Amino acid sequence: MLEFSFMRRAFAIGIMLAIIIPMIGIIMINRKTSMIGDALSHSSLAGIGLGLIFGINPMWTSIIICIIASFAIEILRKKFPKYGDMATAIVMSTGIAIASILSDFTPGGTSFESFMFGSITTVSSEDLIIVSLIFLIVIVSSIYFYYGLLYTSINPVLARLAGVNTRLINNLFTFITAITVAISAKTVGALMITSLMTIPVASAMVFTKSYQSTFKISIVFSSIFMILGIIASYYLGVKPGGAIVLIAVGFFILTSLISYIKRKQIAG
Repeated sequence: MLEFSFMRRAFAIGIMLAIIIPMIGIIMINRKTSMIGDALSHSSLAGIGLGLIFGINPMWTSIIICIIASFAIEILRKKFPKYGDMATAIVMSTGIAIASILSDFTPGGTSFESFMFGSITTVSSEDLIIVSLIFLIVIVSSIYFYYGLLYTSINPVLARLAGVNTRLINNLFTFITAITVAISAKTVGALMITSLMTIPVASAMVFTKSYQSTFKISIVFSSIFMILGIIASYYLGVKPGGAIVLIAVGFFILTSLISYIKRKQIAG
C-alpha cells in the first residue's frame, strides 16, 4: 500500500488534517456553531467548481471562497445577533446553489464528485505542499492563541473583561476555520468535514471532563479514524470520507453505550 506515492501523500495529508480539524471542532462545539463548518464545506464546493472550470488547483479557489463565506457568516451574525442560524443557512444555501450551477460546467463529473466524498487517488504533490503550509499556520495559531481561543469560545464577555482581544481572536478563528475546511475536501470530502470536526470531539467528551483533555484525546481519536478510513478506502475501494465518518460514528456509538452501561451499573 505505501509503495504507491499517492498513498503516502494521502496518509501525510490525512494525518495533518486529523490533527488540525478537531482543534477547530472543539472550539465550534463550545461556541455552539458546529453548523458553520457545514456551511463552509458546502461553500467550498463552489470554489472547487471554479477551480475545475478555469484549470486552477481547486484548493486555491476553495480557500478563497471559504474565507469569503466565513467572514460573510460573521458579518451576518453580528448584524442579526438573535438569528445566528439564519446567517449560516443563507451562506450554506448560496454555496450549494452556486456549486450546483458550476457543476454543470465542470470538465468531468467524476472530478467534482471526488471532492464531495473524498478521493485518495487524486492527491497531488502540490496539494501536500498547500496542506503542509496551512497545517503549520493552524498549529502555530492554535498553540499561540490557545487560551484566547478557549476563553472566547466559552464566554466572550468574560474574555473581553479579562483583557483578551476578542475581535482579533474571532477573526483568527474565522480565518483558520475557512482554510482548514477548504483543504479538507480532497481527502475527507466536502460533505464529510463537519462530521470529522464534531465526532472525535464528542467521542473524547465521553471519557474526559476538562477542555485540555478533550483537546488532546480528540486529536488521537481523529488520527485513528483517519488512518483506518484511508486503509479501508484503499482495500475496499470505497470513498475515504464515508469510511472515515462511519468508523468514527461506530466508535462513538460503542463508547456511548459502554459509558451508559457503566453509569447504570454504578447507579444500580
